[in-house]
Amino acid sequence: MDWGTLAATISGAVIAICGTVLADRLRTRHDDDRGLQGRRREVYIEFITAAGAAHTQLRQLAQDPGAGTDLEAASRAALTDARLYEVRERLFIDASPAVAGAGQAMFERLRGLWRTVAAGAALSSPAFHDAYHPYIEAVWAYRIAVRGELEGGSLSPAVFGWTAWDGRERCPLCRPDLVGRHDPQSAIV
Repeated sequence: MDWGTLAATISGAVIAICGTVLADRLRTRHDDDRGLQGRRREVYIEFITAAGAAHTQLRQLAQDPGAGTDLEAASRAALTDARLYEVRERLFIDASPAVAGAGQAMFERLRGLWRTVAAGAALSSPAFHDAYHPYIEAVWAYRIAVRGELEGGSLSPAVFGWTAWDGRERCPLCRPDLVGRHDPQSAIV
């Protein structure tokens, strides 16, 4: 028996098996990365959607704060009913540090708006706007963090013809010169 042939055959088999295992491991890692990207995208969208639902409810409460509603309970329910706390926990589990930080900042600003509405601030009051505009700025910071991670592209206010993210330049309360003017750019986003 020729030991050289046997050694070459065994060496070839080991190399083939190692190559197969390595290729399988790389494919699994790639699939795991794609799965993580998919989970992240899903929770990022779910979080901003929940925050948007809570924000909409808070704005509705602030339209008529004297309507006999228990504003403390109703404004707290706005965040709970939107499942914001639940989605936020998922965000902390799956998000990158940059997006988790931006999400937490947005959440804190929304809680500031919640406290303002619970205290009875009307939609057109300076107190509401003092909480509202930082929240809107935090929403845009979150969007930018998500876009930066998922797409690599960023946005600037200039893309929309604005100078800042907080919406003050488009706000009729903050800019009385906008009152009565119908301009899509003056609408608060």
